[in-house]
Amino acid sequence: MEKQEYPAKPETVYFFGTCLMDAIYPDAGLAAIRLLRREGLSVLFPQGQSCCGQPAYNAGFAGEARAVARKQLEEFPKPYPIVVPSGSCAGMMKHHYPELFAGTPEEDAARAFSDRVYELFEFLVRVLDVRLEDRGEPVTITWHSSCHALREMGVVPYAKTLIGQLKNVSLVALERETECCGFGGTFAVKQPALSAAMVADKVADISRTGASKVVAGDCGCLMNITGAMAHSGVRIAGQHLAEFLWERTHGS
Repeated sequence: MEKQEYPAKPETVYFFGTCLMDAIYPDAGLAAIRLLRREGLSVLFPQGQSCCGQPAYNAGFAGEARAVARKQLEEFPKPYPIVVPSGSCAGMMKHHYPELFAGTPEEDAARAFSDRVYELFEFLVRVLDVRLEDRGEPVTITWHSSCHALREMGVVPYAKTLIGQLKNVSLVALERETECCGFGGTFAVKQPALSAAMVADKVADISRTGASKVVAGDCGCLMNITGAMAHSGVRIAGQHLAEFLWERTHGS
């Protein structure tokens, strides 16, 4: 992976909301935008944005994925950073758009677009140098690392840096943190039995921590894990880290 170069603090950024955040976790999206605005940034949310194209791309439908991705190139035209609250979507846009458009008239535009993509917590730490003041009651949590955030984007340390700034938050590590939760987008549909076994392992690991909440940086993982916990009667809350950070620090 090439070394990431970070820009100076900008005045304006784009926000890419992701499908699951828009449809299922809108409060997490609003929290992410509030975190950025609190740092003095103007946040633009193009209304025509849609999916990043990863489901079609992973299923082998390059043409369909390219059509979806092309729409994103059109919706984020100005040279502002594009902040993405998902390691999965950020990974698709940053690392796979250039190869998706290789040899096409949009290749240069796709590379320029990808160079502007930043995962949310990476951006908060490396570009904005955010300092958080914890205003919440003492709580014990655990953290789930999504596969793309961990392996493709390499941004998990930034999420943990932000959690570490919260003085009243105790973070208990999962024993099997680096293992997939079993979601994988279409994988959970194509291989339901295998996916169910994987998320069962993840839920058991979470339960062993004694934490009252599991936080994550990807809505797909969060949806899968919390759904499995609810189905098996495990009473542990799940929350996107952006929403957790905002709730802990609102007003600071």
